[in-house]
Amino acid sequence: MTSRTRRRRRWVAPFVLLVLAALVGTTAGGATAGPAPWYEQSDPQAVDSEVNVTGAPFTGTGPKGEVRGLIDAHTHLMSNEGFGGDIVCGKTFSELGIEDALQDCHSHGSDGRTALIENLTHLEGKGPLDPHDTTLYPSFTDAPKWSSLTHQQMYYRWIERAWRGGQRIMVADTVNNSVLCSLPTQVNTSSCNDMDVVRRQVKETKELEAFIDARHGGPGKGWFRIAYTPQEARTYVEQGKMAVILGMEVSAPFGCGMTLGVSHCTKAQIDAGLDEVKELGIRSMYLCHKFDNALCGVRFDSGTQGIVVNAGNFLSTGQFWQVEQCRTQLHDNTVEGGVIPPKVAQLMPVQVLPIYPEGPHCNTRGLTSLGEYALRGMMDRGLIVELDHQSVKAAKRTMEVLESEGYPGVVSSHSWMDKHFTERIYRLGGFITQYGHGAREFVEEGHAEHPTREKYDVGYGYGMDMNGFGGTPPPRDDAGTTPLKYPFATVTGKGSVDRQVTGERVWDYNTDGVAHYGMIPDWIQDMRTVGGSEGEQVVQDLLRGPESYLRTWASTTGWQEGADLTKGAVATASSTEWSLWDSYRAGRAIDDDRSTRWASRWGDLARWQVDFGTPRLVRSVTLDWEAAFARRYRLQTSLDGTSWTTVETVTDSDGGLDHHTVPATSARYVRVVTDERATRYGVSLHEVKITS
Repeated sequence: MTSRTRRRRRWVAPFVLLVLAALVGTTAGGATAGPAPWYEQSDPQAVDSEVNVTGAPFTGTGPKGEVRGLIDAHTHLMSNEGFGGDIVCGKTFSELGIEDALQDCHSHGSDGRTALIENLTHLEGKGPLDPHDTTLYPSFTDAPKWSSLTHQQMYYRWIERAWRGGQRIMVADTVNNSVLCSLPTQVNTSSCNDMDVVRRQVKETKELEAFIDARHGGPGKGWFRIAYTPQEARTYVEQGKMAVILGMEVSAPFGCGMTLGVSHCTKAQIDAGLDEVKELGIRSMYLCHKFDNALCGVRFDSGTQGIVVNAGNFLSTGQFWQVEQCRTQLHDNTVEGGVIPPKVAQLMPVQVLPIYPEGPHCNTRGLTSLGEYALRGMMDRGLIVELDHQSVKAAKRTMEVLESEGYPGVVSSHSWMDKHFTERIYRLGGFITQYGHGAREFVEEGHAEHPTREKYDVGYGYGMDMNGFGGTPPPRDDAGTTPLKYPFATVTGKGSVDRQVTGERVWDYNTDGVAHYGMIPDWIQDMRTVGGSEGEQVVQDLLRGPESYLRTWASTTGWQEGADLTKGAVATASSTEWSLWDSYRAGRAIDDDRSTRWASRWGDLARWQVDFGTPRLVRSVTLDWEAAFARRYRLQTSLDGTSWTTVETVTDSDGGLDHHTVPATSARYVRVVTDERATRYGVSLHEVKITS
């Protein structure tokens, strides 16, 4: 019996009741029938997808006032509004109903053979002319599917199923790729400009909120709630609803692309852009994504995908990725050179990639001066900094800036950073989630990192990257012998979950994997099916994720920049490098201008010190080194300028920003004594910051 037949039968009973009610002069519900529960639609569309989850959503808090549930910290709700409007096929919702929402792209033609991007990216595809059934609703023969990267996976009723199954927070990242949008094969229906796309996707998300409200009785009554503050988000989760946080992941935020190293934006544009995104409601963002830009270099893609993305970097910036062998334990993904794939080569003015040195590879491009300006602007506005996609050189500098200011608002949301940053993020008060890998892989990685989470008392989350061209978990190879069993209890312990039905299609995780967003509860339950006690431990960590994320966000909005004790102080040094063209005097290291610096004469054993004029309480010292940094040095304090106490000894500095938290010390003087320089020159400091 098809789902459509079952649905017709459900419509018969209300009709008969209405007739009987008219005959006896009462309402269809009678005196004993009450209104629909708040979590069920009171004004549904005539035909729609089923949810197939029973029971009231978990509400309230735990014994210590903590919220519980699941968090997806990285997904793309409105991708169909990006990339020119004709790459991700189908809409998240439609006032005209599901048949209008879930349609294939016009560019896919009648049999899918003209769907170039779909066919080139399909994870089970057979080639650029691979056909597919272009009728989505109601049969869904070929899409959505775990292996299809261009068909809508986030229809609103599927999201509702994820919510009913236990998810309580979604970070909905606006997304675009102007190079993909600008390919000559594209017939676009909307602008390719990154910021135009951001505005359009935010608008559409707010319209979805209103649409869901209308299904549930009016403004504010729906389960889908956009949260603009951590307090709002906590309230929504306590009510059992889904808190949606708006994010931004585009390649050239605020127009900050570049050509041959020349920036397309200014500081004024960055300020205006940050003000706009804050006003739009965005609370989390990336400085760069996939392609190098005027703000930072990116963490490379590897393998065949890396070749394609590197070609895109050329189209975007006029340059292929600039690669060097990594000098430390930090490294980006290793990238391949060689021949560009034929279909991509047709779009390129050159046919081969550069020849790169042996790995491991690091992007030579880090966080630029404009990037650091934008980063500090994000901090001033209380925005969460997404570390993923930054090159390790950029990420290292970003972490140094955040650490120097004690800014907790940093997140890695989908496994796209070097894991050496993990503990640094947790120490700051940040949050980390894993990409939505298959259940076994997710449990294996999640369990391995459980001791670190336990050390810092934090929860866990996932970043499904749905509609983001990353792919979702396929069905397990051994599902036939160890299947996920239906129905199963929701992860929050209330209600049960059965196979999901949309139109004529019955979705089964054992054969379909995570075909769409509604299959997330099935995927979570499968962690218990295949993971045993380790899987159960990971799921318990996932249930703590929303609380940890909200703590990070609340600490971010409550952050205040510490007062710098060097303002108004007097700096001196043991020596100063002489220059005909510039001044490198000691005071240049406390003038709040990173374009200036103090530099010593060439040699070791240099000293730089600052006099506050009166004793002050010192708790932290941050040194922003120029390229000529000290490999070994000591930090010392004094009350009289004669007797000195060493509060920190460094033997292996790698330059950049060195941030030191020292035991609270009363001092009038603080000095840096360099014991060994790292270069053949002297030593040089752009800025020194000292706080209490």
